Amino acid sequence: MPTIDVNYAEFENLLGIKLHYDLEHLDEILSYVKSEVKLLNKQEDTLSIEIKDTNRPDLWGIEGLARGLRSYLKLERGSRNYIAKDSIVDVNVDSGLKEIRPYICCSVVKDLKLTDTIIRGFMHLQDKLDQTYGRSRQKTSIGLYDFDLISSPLDYVAVKPSDFSFVPLGFEDEMTLSEILEKHPKGIEYGSIVEKNDRYPLLYDSKQKILSFPPIINSDDLGKVTEKTRNLLVEVTGTMYQTTVNTLNLVTLALIDQGGNAYSATVHYPMDDFYQTKKDNTPVFKSRNMRVDVEYLRKVLGVELAPEKIADLLLTAGLGVEKIGKNYVEAIVPCYRVDVMHQVDLIEDVAIAYGYNNIEPLWRDLPTTGSMRPEQSLIDITRELMVGLGYQETLNYTLTSLETIFTKMNLEKQTVVELVNPKVVTMTCLRNWLLPSLMEFLSNNQSVEFPQKIFELGTVTLLDETKETFSRDEFWLAGVTTHPSAGFTEAKSVLDSVFMNLGIDWSIKKGSHLSFIDGRTGKIIVDKSVVGFLGEINPEVLEAWKLENPAAAFEVNLHKILFSDH
Repeated sequence: MPTIDVNYAEFENLLGIKLHYDLEHLDEILSYVKSEVKLLNKQEDTLSIEIKDTNRPDLWGIEGLARGLRSYLKLERGSRNYIAKDSIVDVNVDSGLKEIRPYICCSVVKDLKLTDTIIRGFMHLQDKLDQTYGRSRQKTSIGLYDFDLISSPLDYVAVKPSDFSFVPLGFEDEMTLSEILEKHPKGIEYGSIVEKNDRYPLLYDSKQKILSFPPIINSDDLGKVTEKTRNLLVEVTGTMYQTTVNTLNLVTLALIDQGGNAYSATVHYPMDDFYQTKKDNTPVFKSRNMRVDVEYLRKVLGVELAPEKIADLLLTAGLGVEKIGKNYVEAIVPCYRVDVMHQVDLIEDVAIAYGYNNIEPLWRDLPTTGSMRPEQSLIDITRELMVGLGYQETLNYTLTSLETIFTKMNLEKQTVVELVNPKVVTMTCLRNWLLPSLMEFLSNNQSVEFPQKIFELGTVTLLDETKETFSRDEFWLAGVTTHPSAGFTEAKSVLDSVFMNLGIDWSIKKGSHLSFIDGRTGKIIVDKSVVGFLGEINPEVLEAWKLENPAAAFEVNLHKILFSDH
């Protein structure tokens, strides 16, 4: 859970009320934004706040936290409207960046009155956004610069690591980009993001003065912000456009809340089909409308609320209201509420504003007689058969990564169900087959005595445009054995035993699969349908998983068998 440290006096100043160091009252008001006090240090006048909602990056700074609380405390009503004045800086993007770090968004915030406390707060916000929302700078990274020292236009380019050098922030000597990755603490920490490329991102102005080496480090002269700085350039680079825009918005809005005036930047992208637009003005303070269905809200909350009351609660929660209908409320979602993806998110805000304690508990009078699904018997028998054949069951995450299910399995990348906002880089999508999970399990347990025989009977998620969710879950079975003499015959005999005990007729048909050795793999046929494959694992796959012994495996789509005539 994100924990932010704020200056207590600054927190009171942005809220506009006195809290008198009352911990009980603090926890009460922080509960509106699902947060609580972790530590209050009166001597240093600091407050540590743990934010339970990991989907609200707008709350990860003192400005956003105060913004989120003021409406609940009835100090203001509805959403805030922000504007950015006309563009005063241009940014040109090099076409060579599209495979490295393609997007950049910028803004300028003028007339700031920075203090050491405010600067430290922004450094804290920057770090939280980089580490969490930006996935340790892999998706996005933020740079702040003294705009008065910069000459427009800026160039965001891909360069050879040895062609440019500058003094990185906190150092006194010039370094090339390669040297920064070797010697600078930030280069050592984040170098893996860029070092796989032949060229590295670089941002410099019209006078060739270097601003930064994204996403690693700013320059020491332009990238140093002090209490004397009055005008700031905010820059965010990233690999996903919307995440880059959202990050810039959050930082720029925090600066506006500190009394600054925002100005746009114009980003010029190359004439390339990769980019959806050739000219982009940022930041983008655009709200969006989302409808709340009254009957759906009543069903979710179990509370009878009129549309007018729902609208009032939405305003209390810091959201806007466009229109009140007979059976709906048209809500306005401000740009900083990046967590709102479905009307149920708005319903949650309505519930918080209404007060959970005001919802009367209701004991449901429902029948509780249950029974096993018909197909569950076959699943349980299959599991027992695999254990009886000497295999150990594993339970793996259904969340995985594209590298795990495609790259390491020697396959071309395909379209799968991916997460919009993954929490970790190793869990970005839902698996569409089981064998990669078993190979990863073997890779992490090479110290265990051989032979190793493992299986999993679990769900995979497949794309399905006929479903409302555009996906469906199916039960599959996969098994793998690894030891010096593992081979096709062993995998076939195991599968033959399983199917024989289940009373299923099956056959093998010659086939090919890039994860298996050509000529030592086959398709599994049941009722003239292909339900899986088996064979010996390709040496390239074994090498990718750092496995020294041969491996033989099979994978079966039990869903096709469960819902057939068997």
